[in-house]
Amino acid sequence: MRSFKRHILFLSGIAVSVLLSKTCLLIRSTLTPSFTMNDSYTSTVQHAVKNRRAALDLSQKVRVLCWVMTQPQHLKSRTQHIRATWGKRCNIVLYMSSEASDFPTVGLNVLEGRSQLYWKTIRAFQHIHMHHLDDADWFLKADDDTFVVLENLRYGLSKHNAEEPLYFGRRFTPFVAQGYMSGGAGYVLSKEALRRFVKGFADGLCTHNTEIEDIGLGKCMETMKVQLGDSRDVLGRQTFHPYPPNNYLPRQLPRPRPWYLLYEHYHPVEGPGCCSDLAISFHYIDAVQMHTLEYYTYHLRPFGYKYRFNPGVTAVHDANHEDFNPSIVCLFRSIFQPHCIPLVGPKDKSDPQSV
Repeated sequence: MRSFKRHILFLSGIAVSVLLSKTCLLIRSTLTPSFTMNDSYTSTVQHAVKNRRAALDLSQKVRVLCWVMTQPQHLKSRTQHIRATWGKRCNIVLYMSSEASDFPTVGLNVLEGRSQLYWKTIRAFQHIHMHHLDDADWFLKADDDTFVVLENLRYGLSKHNAEEPLYFGRRFTPFVAQGYMSGGAGYVLSKEALRRFVKGFADGLCTHNTEIEDIGLGKCMETMKVQLGDSRDVLGRQTFHPYPPNNYLPRQLPRPRPWYLLYEHYHPVEGPGCCSDLAISFHYIDAVQMHTLEYYTYHLRPFGYKYRFNPGVTAVHDANHEDFNPSIVCLFRSIFQPHCIPLVGPKDKSDPQSV
């Protein structure tokens, strides 16, 4: 009799466990909708767009080809969310994979795996050099879990000449004498930098000497005399970020550098001062975060606030405004300039020396 009761209790426990599991899965699917998209969903919700003329004009003056490093198993879980968000703002976007597909992806005849990332990078830039060199001025590499604000990138690049050997990104210090740019945060090569990278391999000056993509590219850039640009804004805040916003934005008490800031070339700042108002990229962004950042960047607006940057208003007009802030005008004039002389602001009427 006791054995029978034990069996009944055991079977009842299993039944309750199954019922609870199904209930939890149902609740989870309700609260966290699946981000597996079908083709009808890949076009994002269209909101009324105003005052985009400056960004649209710049997209024709500063042409950016984006290439996204991906792989066959990531097309649905990652890559399609780039296509539905920031990818459509590139002048040209190419999805580089080990296999060609109707996504479409470009097959690079390489294997998959972390040990193949630098080979994939080499083959991708060689493909672009052969087929798209004249289609863009700047060439952005991004991972399939990186979010990019193309308008801010173009604005920073607009102050630079694509015919000079330059590349921009998040500058890291070790392993390469002049430093190198983080692969996860994304980096952008000028047209001349792309030419030199491809020439380096053609002439045997650059080789596949490491499996680590960003270090390998950085060594080739150094060999080919490509300069690392300072992609901080003029207030010293970073624009390219190898980790999500939550790794940088929370205020911290003084402490040793956390592991994810150990490679930084510039002294890192934690808290709201970490990141530029014109941030360009964040890495390790999953599908839900990708669409969240898309909403925050392009659709969320606080009522009653005037945009700080209005390209239709001259700096002279701004200088006569009571809320004029010369550092902001200076910041928005060029986010990639290492030095900036602020414009002269309105004179202080309380100052007896003002006339």
